[in-house]
Amino acid sequence: MKTLTNAADKDEIARRLDALGPASERRWGKMSVAEMICHLSDAFKIALGEREAKSVSNLFTRNVMKWAGLWFPTKWPHGVETVPECKAGMGGTPPVVMERDLDELRGLLERFAAQPRGFVFPEHSIFGRMTHAEWMRWGYLHMDHHLRQFGA
Repeated sequence: MKTLTNAADKDEIARRLDALGPASERRWGKMSVAEMICHLSDAFKIALGEREAKSVSNLFTRNVMKWAGLWFPTKWPHGVETVPECKAGMGGTPPVVMERDLDELRGLLERFAAQPRGFVFPEHSIFGRMTHAEWMRWGYLHMDHHLRQFGA
């Protein structure tokens, strides 16, 4: 299973970021490519404890949804609502200059993936408390989901 602890998997995600551009069209959802880049950056900032997000987790999302989302061998479904703190225009970071925003995302990807096993991540706003392995799996899957959204 792919994870950001595996250098080859992280490098694959980084290469796929290079395929994004202003002309990238979404295959589903409402975000523009620029908003999606900021969404991913905001999610990493929350995971690194640099931004806060209100918890919306419950027994179902912390157990069933987390297990299925991280370990069940299917792609994430389309249309799952995110937290307002990761939505451009609703508390998330608005896009500025795409190349600058992409550079910031690349840096956040590197910093997130470099966190040592002992790093204490905050609770995920939907999945609740997660182990280092779960966070690294989430990081890969979240990036993969949105890169596929824009054909990258």
